Amino acid sequence: MSQITVVIVGMGFGKEFIPIYQKHPHIKAVGICTRNQNTLNELKTKFNLDDDLVFTDFEDVVKREDVDAIHIVTPVPEHAQMTLASLNANKHTACTIPMAMTVEDCEAIVAAKRKSGKVYMMMETALYTREFLYGLKLAETGQLGKIQFVRGSHIQDMSMDGWAEYWKGYPPMLNGTHAISPLLRINNTIAESVVCHGSGRLSDDLASRYNAPYAVETATFKLKNSDVVAEATRSLFDVVRQYRESYDVYGTKMSFEWEQLQDEEHVIFDGGENARRIDVPDTDELLIPEIADFTKRERIDDPNHVSFLQGAGHGGSHPHLVQEFVAAIVEGRDSAVDAARAANYTCAGICAHESAMKGGVRVEIPSFE
Repeated sequence: MSQITVVIVGMGFGKEFIPIYQKHPHIKAVGICTRNQNTLNELKTKFNLDDDLVFTDFEDVVKREDVDAIHIVTPVPEHAQMTLASLNANKHTACTIPMAMTVEDCEAIVAAKRKSGKVYMMMETALYTREFLYGLKLAETGQLGKIQFVRGSHIQDMSMDGWAEYWKGYPPMLNGTHAISPLLRINNTIAESVVCHGSGRLSDDLASRYNAPYAVETATFKLKNSDVVAEATRSLFDVVRQYRESYDVYGTKMSFEWEQLQDEEHVIFDGGENARRIDVPDTDELLIPEIADFTKRERIDDPNHVSFLQGAGHGGSHPHLVQEFVAAIVEGRDSAVDAARAANYTCAGICAHESAMKGGVRVEIPSFE
């Protein structure tokens, strides 16, 4: 398949992907789906969308035989249902994180992907930020030496205006992929088991929403075929800190630590007491020319959206996600974050929260490979 019709579902930060797909040479047409008619009309005019490819009902998207691919950017509780509907309708399917909210739904998606033979990709921004791609290159070229330890964090204040009601009291590690997936990917492996501890207490109102009391959850993961332990921490409410979505990696030759404050620059340690700050390079050279400039912050269409007020624009990841999803379809291969791997990344967080709620017992994480 060389020319693809894709429909993006969910016009929160989902609308950021419209111009990227429109510029991609293997995209025939781009459509959108949102329940908000005013938003639909506005974006249809702004991006000159075909009348026949704008939808207010997801079911109408799934039924359309001329739609080849669906990119889901909707609220978390809808991910599993929409992904399954898309795959079961034989559509190539991309979905923002997490894959699902339960192990059972992850299992169902993996099975549906295998049955359909279509491409599935979890659109994990953390794996395509300029910061992560820089560290991954250090690892893959041997500059880090042997990796000895990795640590990730995702600390965010979701009491900020603009976040949907379902986020209130959301258990920290239940959606832990931003903190977890870079640790697994840089070690080129999956998580086998987890021990997680909860810390602090949420307000009674927040704790009652999901019957989950912890303000912070910190997990340590045993990795497959590795002697490295990965540590991840996540917090969403009742903790004061600037947004931080980070990973640190420590090797025998070199180590990388994420900046403490946004835009103060990261740190490289390369022997003894040597330390230097670095501004990691852009990643536009890794992209096809048509979409390379979308790594820039100034290309964000709505910089006031809550997803970008916190998080510095997802680290230039959006065009990389589009490029990989489309390339997998065109080349007839699995995506880099295929269903089996995405399920492990997602279930690592789900199982971590289970461990925390059980007082820190070790929980085995399903392998879908």
